[in-house]
Amino acid sequence: MKNSKKPTAPETEQVKEEVQVIELSKEEFETLKTHIETLQKEKDETVALAQRLQADFDNFRKRNASVYTESREEGIRTAISELLPILDGFDRAFQNTESIDASWGDGIKLLHKQMIDQLSKLGLEEIPTDTGFNPEFHEAVMQVESEEKESGDIVDVYRKGYKVKDKIIRHSMVIVAK
Repeated sequence: MKNSKKPTAPETEQVKEEVQVIELSKEEFETLKTHIETLQKEKDETVALAQRLQADFDNFRKRNASVYTESREEGIRTAISELLPILDGFDRAFQNTESIDASWGDGIKLLHKQMIDQLSKLGLEEIPTDTGFNPEFHEAVMQVESEEKESGDIVDVYRKGYKVKDKIIRHSMVIVAK
């Protein structure tokens, strides 16, 4: 047996009350149709505008993140550049260690090592000078005759050069063999 329930009289009357038939003239129908089409067009334009704004905001966010990263890295390079004269002072001090107390010299060497370690964490690398002269990394301040080195080899380092994450912040000043 199927359990089918037929609507009762009060339920049928309620449905009839909800449905209303409206008669429109052809002109009124066309006017409403045009109005609906205009509203649909406005909705589509609003959705397209919202999508463009979302894309613009996404691009802005990406560009802003890139600028932040570049600015931070430039700040690190600038700060390290300002500290390089201190490293140069340490290098000069190590050349004249004969006249100082050994424990004091060891303390200075420890401070130098700590400074190099901290700057290395920020990306500082010393430019190698054990290779031949390379104008991208080295600045030749003098050429000398040398029997031990071939022409173009670095004979001596006048001032160390450094780079931070593949960007040179100071070229090595070197003396090159003729």
